[in-house]
Amino acid sequence: MRGTSIKQPWTTAILTGAKTIENRPQRWSWRTRVLLHAGQQTDRPALRLPLVARTIGDCQLVTGAGVGIARITDCHQDHDGAPLCSPWAHPGAWHLELADVHSLPLTVPARGQLGPWKPTTDLPGQVFEQLPGFRP
Repeated sequence: MRGTSIKQPWTTAILTGAKTIENRPQRWSWRTRVLLHAGQQTDRPALRLPLVARTIGDCQLVTGAGVGIARITDCHQDHDGAPLCSPWAHPGAWHLELADVHSLPLTVPARGQLGPWKPTTDLPGQVFEQLPGFRP
């Protein structure tokens, strides 16, 4: 399993199921399950965006922890001049398509890094212990 760190409030928007696109500066070739890690930083200006505010409501914005898992199903860029694939998509970015999102009942403190990273050997066990019905 790999991990990806995402700043808040974007991580929480993914966990709600509303944000199915994660914007990245470069293409990702993975099509696999990933640990969603809420990074240490919060994108404060994003908290004032109506789409974000409606989506996250009064959810707690945890940072520095594994908060869920998701499956990357595709990575694409929208064609110049074409409508964006999602209200969450940024023009010119690569869009990771996320599906099968599962929130963890308890967050798992962890260090991550922006972009893809490999979790410590014990981290996946701590995650799957909280999702007994889940089968990778």
